[in-house]
Order: sequence, then structure tokens, then C-alpha cells
Amino acid sequence: MDRLKNKVALISGGARGQGAAEARLFVSEGARVIIGDIRDDLCHATANDIDAAAGRKAAFAVHLDVTRAADWRAAVAACQREFGGLDILVNNAGIFNMSGLEDTSEELWDSIVNINQKGVWLGMKECVAAMRLRGGGSIINISSVAGLTGSTGSTAYHGTKGAVRLLTKAAAVQYGPEGIRVNSVHPGIINTEMEDIIPAAMRAGIKTVVPLRREGTAEDVAKLVLFLASDDSSYCTGAEFIVDGGLTAM
Repeated sequence: MDRLKNKVALISGGARGQGAAEARLFVSEGARVIIGDIRDDLCHATANDIDAAAGRKAAFAVHLDVTRAADWRAAVAACQREFGGLDILVNNAGIFNMSGLEDTSEELWDSIVNINQKGVWLGMKECVAAMRLRGGGSIINISSVAGLTGSTGSTAYHGTKGAVRLLTKAAAVQYGPEGIRVNSVHPGIINTEMEDIIPAAMRAGIKTVVPLRREGTAEDVAKLVLFLASDDSSYCTGAEFIVDGGLTAM
């Protein structure tokens, strides 16, 4: 307990799935959390549920379209206004599509790049100054095993998640001297709403080859993100952390 005591975190895509699991775990470890999402009603409901479970005001919901710099600035301002600052950013928001290279329209490409890649860049850009005021911080960018390996489809998704990996390294090098750590997390098949896009038969087939023989859970990812957010990872920056049940080991 209290691994994040007195820390303030901002989590994009925090209304459900991995983001909500991270928010709940962070609060259980003493943090206060701003949850950002475009699903306003669900975002507020998640924040209320977290407060009720914690027995204190520990979560605050904001509207956050990660493609809009103004939304990011408003979210950072909420961190400072509601909880006094910002120590942790989790760039969790993202979208998934299985279209191959020739089947990807320009509109689909732009949509995925704007959310998965531009959104991560904007989040870091708008949060660094607030972390500097605290003397440092931790940024965790959620990439994917698709940012490490290829496949027969999901071209835009692969491209954006690979970009997140290297954006992470560039930011880690730039901001390390200021005590701001930046790492990427690479989940495999995780049982969340986003993975429902993958046909059930395909998911079942993947599970048979994953060395641990199961899909991951949002909590599996959240526990790794907690480590990177906490001082337990104080000498980790610019690195990839894989949570995939051994999928990329094959």
C-alpha cells in the first residue's frame, strides 16, 4: 500500500478497460487520479465508483479528446486545480483496427494516427511542464506487442504503436536530466472491449499458442503500469516492458 502516496496521475482513456483498472489500482496505492475520456457519462461514473470504494475524493473526471491540445491543457489544469499538481501520466487511450495495408483508407489511417500517435505526443508535450514543477515525474505510454512485431493486417495500428515506442525513447533521453522518466508498455492479447474487434475464433487460436495459455487481464497490465509509476522503477527509463504471456518470446 501507499506506493503512490501523495502522487497525482492523469490517465487518458480512463473510463473503462485498462485505463479504469489503472485508476482503481493507483487510488488503492494512495494516488489521486484525473480520468480523461471522450465517454463523459462513463468517465464520471468510473470516478464516482472509485471515490465510493476509496471513501475519499480521489478521482476526478474530465472530457479528454487526446487529439486536441486544448483538451490536454484543460486536463493538466484540472490536475493542478483539484489535486495540486501532476506526477504521473499514463497515455492509455487508443483505437485498434485490423485492416491491412491496401485495405486501409486515408481517413482510417489519419484517425488511428491522430489518436494513437499524435495523442501520445500531445499528452507528453502538455504534461512535462507540470511535472517539471514537481521536480520530476513518470510517463507511461501504452504501446502494444504490435509495436514490436508485424502481422498480416492492422497496418496503421502497427505503425502507430511502433512510433509510440520510439517517441518514448526520444522523450526519455530529452527529459531524463530533469528527473522525468518515460517508458512504454507493450500488452499482448488483453481481455478488454478493444480486443472484441478480433474474431472470437482468432482469439481462441491465439490463446492456444500463448505460453501462459490465457488472455491477459486489464489488471495484469495495471500492475506493470503501477510499477513504472512508482519509485520502485526509479532507474528505469526509455525502456519497453512487455506483458503478453510470452507471445513475443516465440
